Amino acid sequence: MRISRLTMAMVAYAVLAILSWRTLTDEKLRLATLAVLALFAVKTLVRRKDVAHAGNDEK
Repeated sequence: MRISRLTMAMVAYAVLAILSWRTLTDEKLRLATLAVLALFAVKTLVRRKDVAHAGNDEK
């Protein structure tokens, strides 16, 4: 069974989000942490699509 690096990264972000939700008690800090994790997840997805389509440059 082969698991892609993208899947592993998304699972890691989800685990971090769950852990931060359960352990952080300050609501502002919790939401800020989740926002940062969401930004990293989006950046990972955008970067993956950018690298996957790197050879398809049209001039």
